[in-house]
Amino acid sequence: MLSRRSFTKQAATLAACSPFLVSSSLLKAAEAAKVPIFTQQYPWGTFYRRSNRDAGDLNAMLAEVKSCGLAGYEPIAGSPQQMKTIAEAAKKQGLKVESLYVNSTLHDSGQATASIQSVLDIAAAAKEACGTRIIVTNPSPIQWGGSQNKSDEQLRTQSKALDQLGAQLRKQGQQLAYHNHDIELREGARELHHMLAATDPENVKFCLDAHWVFRGCGNSEVAVFDVARLYKNRIIELHLRQSHDGVWDEAFGSGDINYDQLVDMLLDLETPPLLVLEQAVEGKTPNTMDAVEAHTVGREYAQKTFAKLIAQ
Repeated sequence: MLSRRSFTKQAATLAACSPFLVSSSLLKAAEAAKVPIFTQQYPWGTFYRRSNRDAGDLNAMLAEVKSCGLAGYEPIAGSPQQMKTIAEAAKKQGLKVESLYVNSTLHDSGQATASIQSVLDIAAAAKEACGTRIIVTNPSPIQWGGSQNKSDEQLRTQSKALDQLGAQLRKQGQQLAYHNHDIELREGARELHHMLAATDPENVKFCLDAHWVFRGCGNSEVAVFDVARLYKNRIIELHLRQSHDGVWDEAFGSGDINYDQLVDMLLDLETPPLLVLEQAVEGKTPNTMDAVEAHTVGREYAQKTFAKLIAQ
């Protein structure tokens, strides 16, 4: 693949010979090809389950990730020991592991200290093995899939623990990125807002998952852009997912959320966010593509959509 400088030089030479040889679409395509797109572990599991495939063979899965033209992989790790296996498999395929998703339990003061240490240990192992710089966490709800919400006291406990975790990660040379699902948007999005309003922006950055904001606010695009506008200076990563009429698509593309508008909102960021496809499938998702086809299509669309942002 040509570097941007090499391509520009060759394109200029061709254009000098014959302006008809170089179209604006060709230039745009070349620029888009330089946009690195990563993928999250979660969507691959959903595609594999739908096809009754075994998702346990990491080497085979990362070979498919690489075949899609993706630049890297964001794993979900539960222990420091896992990172060695992940690092070896990713290195074999030439995939970067710039970010890592780690679960945490921070709303319970009795569990928070141990959970913080667990995340720090996994993050340290990831940095050593892969050079991982971003640690993404979504503090667990009281009960997965339940209707119970955290109390104000639990939210205060959680925000303090989140800030502490972020401060410790900074000492390790890493950044903490708070991640949301739909549950944090309940009751006026009090959990999401408190995690960002009550923490130090230097300690706690933001991994914006636009579609979970969209779904958590009753399929509201307005809510997505309001959250992005409020916290855009803390956004260091985007999880990319799309839907039609609220149902997850197979491949990332145009749909309910106008990602072109989101790009325009983020153009003044000093550092572009890490772009991570998380285009999972669910029950009503169309079934016309396998994981490789869907991620290849999604990668191409994401590169074109975010080329302007990365070029800043």
